[in-house]
This record gives sequence, C-alpha cells and structure tokens, in this order.
Amino acid sequence: MIRLGLLGCDRIGQVHAGSLSRIGEAQLVAVADAVPEAAKTLASRHSAQVRDSEAILSDADIDAVIIATPTSLHFDQIHAAAISGKAIFCEKPIDLSSERASICAEAVAEAGVTFFTGFNRRFDPSFAYLEAQIRTGVIGEVEMIVITSRDPNPPPISYVETSGGLFRDMMIHDFDMARFLLGEEPAELFATGSCLVDPAIGAAGDIDTAAVTLQTAKGKLCQINNSRRATYGYDQRIEVHGAGGMLRAGNHPEHFVERAGTGGFTHAPNMHFFLERYEAAYLLEMRAFLDAIRKGIKPSPGIEDGVAAQRLADAAARSHALGMPLKLSR
Repeated sequence: MIRLGLLGCDRIGQVHAGSLSRIGEAQLVAVADAVPEAAKTLASRHSAQVRDSEAILSDADIDAVIIATPTSLHFDQIHAAAISGKAIFCEKPIDLSSERASICAEAVAEAGVTFFTGFNRRFDPSFAYLEAQIRTGVIGEVEMIVITSRDPNPPPISYVETSGGLFRDMMIHDFDMARFLLGEEPAELFATGSCLVDPAIGAAGDIDTAAVTLQTAKGKLCQINNSRRATYGYDQRIEVHGAGGMLRAGNHPEHFVERAGTGGFTHAPNMHFFLERYEAAYLLEMRAFLDAIRKGIKPSPGIEDGVAAQRLADAAARSHALGMPLKLSR
C-alpha cells in the first residue's frame, strides 16, 4: 500500500483525491490547504486526516506527496519532499522560471526520488493512441503537427495576475504534447499573441489569444494555437500530417447522439472544460505515478519533461515580447 499526502484541496486536488479513491493499492493519509475548511471537507470525504503542509512533507507515515498548490509554492515543497525522500507528483508548471525548475531537478536527482510531472494529456486515451500510431510509422515520417487548445471562458483576473502568463500557464500543456508527438526537441520557436477576449487580461499584462510555431532541426513543424474563449465549448484537437497520411484526434462531445431534421444534422456540444474532458487521463496518470513508485522505474513524464516544457514557455514569452523567432539551446 502506497501512503500519500495531498497538498492543495482546490479543484485539481479534489480530482487527484478522487483518482486515489479508485485505486486499491493507494491510501490518501492526509491533506493540507491554506483554507482550513477546504482541507476539512476533502479529508472527511476520503477518510483522511488534516495536517499542515510541513507535517505532510516530513511525516514518516507518508511515502509520496501530490503537490497541487499554487505554483509559487512548488519550489520549496519539492525541495522539502526530496529531502524527506518522498516520491513526488507535481502539477504543472514546476515553477514559473525554467532556471528554478532546473534547480528543483537537481534536488530531485540528488535525493534519488521518483518525480512525476502532471502533464495529464499524455494519458488521454485518444492522444495516447495517436502517439502510439505515430511510433508504428503508419503515416510515415511526421512533417507537421497542429495542436488546438481553447478554453470556454477566460479565468478570473485575480488568477491571470499570478498565473505567469498564457504561455506558462495554459500553453505549457501543448508544449509538452508537441515534444511528446514530435519525438525530437524543437530547435526554433516563434510566438505571437494578442488580447482579443477581455481588455482586463491585457491590463494585467497578459494575452488571451496566441499562436506558436516550433521547428525541429530536421525541419518538422508544430503549430500551437490557444484562446481563452471558445463559445462552443472546450476545444481540444490534434492533427498530425505525415509522408503517408494523417492522424486526427477530435473533440469529445457530451454524448454521441445526432439529430437530423429539415435544418440538417445537429450533435451535442463539446464537454464543457478540462475536468470533464480529461477525467480518464487524470486517473491513468495517477496509476502511472504509483506504478513507477512500486516498480522503482523512472516515470514519464518526469521532471526533465517539466523543465523542457518550461523552457519552451519561457522562450515563447521572450519571442512574443521581442516579436522575433528564437533559436533554442539544448
């Protein structure tokens, strides 16, 4: 039985607690949150204890920690967990700075602990199958990838002000997916963005509409487009074009019933947001984390993947600010 502590009891922490409740070989021992009532409610729901974060990070009866706190807290919590020899599951991003994320990677390597970066989209059944098909060579060499990720509505301005920006907060998932599907590292990046959805986002120093082009040393291209607004629901699509054909993973509707009439065919809207769309992926990524602990193997995505995606996010922010493409160092 793997005994876990959870730091952060907001919606993503609740998702992870729910995943653990569906895995027989895992036990949620304790939870912590800056809002006592949130911790108390989640602990009661899952028969866990409420402890403070420092206790969870040091107590001997906890084997692994799930870090689902605000990004500003990750650096210290990762170091504390590593010193205590605990396996670590950390939500993205590891830090808002790739330099600080690299320091975390050094601490994890020195401690020799398991570290899993929470890029759940790798575990979405559709995306995982698409990646497996690429590796079989069914479409030949990959030439171009298009990743579309659009949220139904923008987040609160209070969140935007502390998120680190669209590239680091939202598109970081797509940077990881680009690396996952390309199978090689991008060598050049060009980012552009605008504020078209909400002027308050621009006033907070961020953008809400963005496009990034990545190019590998071999010339493979990946185009990522993000928006904080999609009036038709959560938009998550990937298209991979290769020498021998194309693979496409489309949106997931609320149901698959179509209605036909004089006005043509209608179907259900997209699933509303990420909690519904990626429910299966959250469970599968938690199983992968626990399997890595149990088998003593290096998890994927690991901390190196988190650092690599953060470097792309930092480069995108620089490219957008400078208005020019950037060569990427390895």
